[in-house]
Amino acid sequence: MSNMTSIIIRDAKPEDADTVLKLNAAEVQWTSPISPQRLEELAGLSCYYKVVCVNDEVVAFLIAMHSTSQYENANFEWFKARYDQFVYIDRIVVAGNTAGLGLGSRFYGDIAKFASESNAERLVCEYNIEPMNEASRAFHLKIGFTEVGKQAVSEQGKIVSMQTLELENNN
Repeated sequence: MSNMTSIIIRDAKPEDADTVLKLNAAEVQWTSPISPQRLEELAGLSCYYKVVCVNDEVVAFLIAMHSTSQYENANFEWFKARYDQFVYIDRIVVAGNTAGLGLGSRFYGDIAKFASESNAERLVCEYNIEPMNEASRAFHLKIGFTEVGKQAVSEQGKIVSMQTLELENNN
């Protein structure tokens, strides 16, 4: 018997929805609530919707939109008003019990490659600064994101840091 850990990133499947919803609910203070119907809508609008499996168990997901998406979201629209070609990371959730496996870094490496190959100029996202999501702040700083603005998310009483990471196109 092997002690090896199998980690794969793959496209999300409809049967992953229940697990994705549970992962999101566990971190809802940092993301936002999502219903099964809204998840289906986001999946349909997304250019990138993948999961990370550790030993065949879904433990993380990432949903992103291309700048050409018809996504109605205040943070997405903030970026759209300022940049032409980007991939917007709408939400990423990694199960807390997988800390230390580098899943967030693997995900960001995969989406950066995807975005670059899609001729996007940058990855964009936001994270909470009020209340402060220190883990997300430190992670995005380590990856090389820079703050380009701040925005109040009034319906949730949050303030977010608007972040961008310039990409090198592979095409």
